[in-house]
Amino acid sequence: MAGRGETAGFVESLARGLDILAAFSDARPSMSLSEIADATALARPTAHRLLLTLTELGYVRQRGSVFELTPRVLDLGYAFVSSQGLWQLARPHLEELVRATGESSSMAQLDGSDIVYTARVAVPKIIALRVEIGTRFPATVTSQGKVLLAALDGAGRDRVLALPSASEVIVATRDRVDLDRELDLTHDRGWALADEELAPGVRSIAAPVRDGSGQVAAAVNVTVHAAETSTDTLIERHLPALLATAAAISADWARLAERPYRSLR
Repeated sequence: MAGRGETAGFVESLARGLDILAAFSDARPSMSLSEIADATALARPTAHRLLLTLTELGYVRQRGSVFELTPRVLDLGYAFVSSQGLWQLARPHLEELVRATGESSSMAQLDGSDIVYTARVAVPKIIALRVEIGTRFPATVTSQGKVLLAALDGAGRDRVLALPSASEVIVATRDRVDLDRELDLTHDRGWALADEELAPGVRSIAAPVRDGSGQVAAAVNVTVHAAETSTDTLIERHLPALLATAAAISADWARLAERPYRSLR
């Protein structure tokens, strides 16, 4: 890829192996060697050698003429989650929030111009988008993303919004003046709303989660189906419980910062 590999010590072969892992998706759960080479812009012999290595390490398996990821790839993502104790820390609070609201709840963090889900407790309701730990969405059209963007200063916000989304979800570009106005409002009131901006039927509200230093490091939300729950109901009935949950997770996170992470394992 152009523009990378400029740092001293950059290992191109490692980057290419990660490119192969990232090439798989819901739309492409299995691919032939030729398809992988095309998706990663790698020569077929190079792609083949890397696939053999990933297969031997257990991250990829071959079925006939196609390759697919194995569950071991989840270890790479969960290593991040477990390294911060986020799942263990947030789960009981999210479970309590879900019991109180009857709706799904998730926690996410900012990664570039996207949010990435790091904890989730779901209820069995039909929703327009599949969401699980590791799912990535453009930040500007999600309630959690708005909370996280609102916590950035002007330069930080400019830097993040200049980055292209790595999500496969395509959304319309928002007017920057209008977006800044909404993010400033989000910062002042301490919560954000996304009303069918990410996908039809998806309505959510989010609040900030603060780390041990008091900085906004994550956001937790409540997601509802727009046909079942009005915006007024979401704000009047679910927002108080959401704010209490975000505060409880923040308090636990602050306590976590005072002791080794291994104490939670």
